[in-house]
Amino acid sequence: MRIRVRSAMAAQASVEGRFLGGRPPYGYLIADAGPHPNPGKAADGKRLHRLEVDPVAAPVVRRIFAEYVGGRGIFAIAEALTRDDIACPSAHDRARNPHRSGVAWSKGAVRAILANPRYTGRQVWNRQRKDEVLIDVDDVALGHETRLRWNERDKWVFSEQVVHEAIVDPDTFTRAQEIAGAHGAGRNTREGNKRVTNTYLLRGLVRCGLCDRKMQGQKVKELLYYRCRFPNEYGLANKVEHPVNVYLAERDVIGPLDDWLHTCFAPHRLDETVRAMCESQPNDAHDPAAEAARVVVRECKQRIARHRAALEAGRIR
Repeated sequence: MRIRVRSAMAAQASVEGRFLGGRPPYGYLIADAGPHPNPGKAADGKRLHRLEVDPVAAPVVRRIFAEYVGGRGIFAIAEALTRDDIACPSAHDRARNPHRSGVAWSKGAVRAILANPRYTGRQVWNRQRKDEVLIDVDDVALGHETRLRWNERDKWVFSEQVVHEAIVDPDTFTRAQEIAGAHGAGRNTREGNKRVTNTYLLRGLVRCGLCDRKMQGQKVKELLYYRCRFPNEYGLANKVEHPVNVYLAERDVIGPLDDWLHTCFAPHRLDETVRAMCESQPNDAHDPAAEAARVVVRECKQRIARHRAALEAGRIR
């Protein structure tokens, strides 16, 4: 069934150029394309959609391609867009990007736009896939989590015809890909890179006191550090006086942290510490995710109670 569904979706994207869902690329909006061709789905109110040019963001996309083909670098383009007070993709569409800061243009955002072939007017499907991976291979009881991963380019499905208005002509897009490929010439391939895993005791827990962003692990001369790298474009947007890099050595914080924890969890202060931890938790009375979790816990408790009652009555052996 899975193979049949994916084959049908590939045919719809290739032959019909159908928009198969997902967030629209920066520079496009989702527009109505009429009722669904399947009578059953049409009766349920399902409709088709297509991509329509965003009059606000499309000129920015053209500017990015023109400047990149003209010889300007990705970092310089990002800085110029931020300096001109142009909203970055996550700030332009906050409803679909609540998980992003929306502060300023980043190199990653510019690079993603330059690599997206949908700007040539063709529909593209199967650029990414969802993989279910174990949370902890040593404890399979924790279950799986979903990871989005990029497929190889030869697995992408392109529409045979131009199906929506192009923002960039094919020649400009091809030239941008040639420039991007030339910049990567001579570098080590992914297969040749050796991945080194370092264990950071405070991974994901250390925040910068200047910008309140999470600090990332960085190994320097065999010592473990936590680093906050603040790109210039973010400083322009926030008007923050922030060094390019802020380093905190793990060895300088572990000792004082252990002493503090030893004091907080001493037997005579345990009740006070637990009370302070409870009071510091955010009020999730109106949090939809917290309410959904409470419903799941309540249902599990009811199911356990029914099984226990059945066991005690002798109906389950």
